[in-house]
Amino acid sequence: MADHRTETTPDLVLRALADPHRRQILRLVQHSELAAGQIAAAFPLTQQAVSQHIGVLKQAGLLNERREGVRRLYTMRAEALEPVRRMLSEFWPDALGRLKQAVETAHPRPRQP
Repeated sequence: MADHRTETTPDLVLRALADPHRRQILRLVQHSELAAGQIAAAFPLTQQAVSQHIGVLKQAGLLNERREGVRRLYTMRAEALEPVRRMLSEFWPDALGRLKQAVETAHPRPRQP
């Protein structure tokens, strides 16, 4: 594959994912490789606007690009989400613990006779 990889960071990935159009692009290429024109056809945006969104996703490391002649084909790089997953996991156990405590405080279990 002929693509340039940059180090992905949670901040870059989260900024890329903040836009609903970019999330939709990732959904489109999550399981299959699509050409830029096929991606653009799925949106009521200009080809240039879709290209800019693709550029942001590439910069964040979320897309693989493969050239086939003059066509550019894209697929999602799911492994680029790992830095975000690790960052969120730092907070998630604590949040689940607080939720558990709040639920148990609000709805104590009945005592067994």
